[in-house]
Amino acid sequence: MGYVFDTSSFIVLGHYFPERFPSFWEKFDAAVSQGVVASVREVHRELSTHLARPHLADWVKKNRSIFSAPSSEEMAFVGQIFAVAHFQYLVGEKERLKGTPVADPFVVACASVRSACVVTEEAKKENAAKIPNVCEHFGITWTNLEGFMALEGWEF
Repeated sequence: MGYVFDTSSFIVLGHYFPERFPSFWEKFDAAVSQGVVASVREVHRELSTHLARPHLADWVKKNRSIFSAPSSEEMAFVGQIFAVAHFQYLVGEKERLKGTPVADPFVVACASVRSACVVTEEAKKENAAKIPNVCEHFGITWTNLEGFMALEGWEF
């Protein structure tokens, strides 16, 4: 199974210091090199303003290739997401006014096109425009970082 990581899950990865969690990083790096873990360009853009941990900033820089630009198929799916009026709130007023990156619809679209699972720390919230709500609407699987590790059978 493939996974498409959201910004929130990368931020949580920042708490996994490589010196304290070397076996985690070995497995995660192997999953990345095997193409099991992917993400999108907009996540990379969001991370550029959210990376407080130097080790994670270095990791993101070294692994820039996993943050792909959207394909035409993915862009078409983003259009399907925004065709649902309620999901237009994925892009908040602040983001529209400031022109800041918004990765959520691109993460979901990438997962849909790749038949992958979204990894996000967002929680489903009734009647909200959150990644889990969008995923469930379109029949896309989603989990959080702990769920990812469980699905992969990782134990430490």
